[in-house]
Amino acid sequence: MEERRKDSRSKMQSRLKIKRLDKTEAEVDIEVIDISRTGVGFNCKEPLMIGAVYESFLTIWTKEVLHAFLEIVRIEKKDGFYNYGGTFVGMPQADASRIEVYQMFEQENQK
Repeated sequence: MEERRKDSRSKMQSRLKIKRLDKTEAEVDIEVIDISRTGVGFNCKEPLMIGAVYESFLTIWTKEVLHAFLEIVRIEKKDGFYNYGGTFVGMPQADASRIEVYQMFEQENQK
């Protein structure tokens, strides 16, 4: 399969709470698999809708919480859970830069 991502992805141990904007404010927990400055891959037991925009609160490695909107662009059903790909919508440059800094440190530690 051809790689179509614009930005490199990094693994991150984190949890994310998201809630759909156009429905009730039910929150779901997800497990972040990988992250880039433009999007995130994650697993979730709850079905989410492709094309829907969710409000997200991403806890990063510094224990800071990044508030961002996330559009679901990919869904794959696996054993008992769903694997999603989402792109950040309108993420502030300062928050995207935090993710890039994390990736730089991660790359240096792998050397």
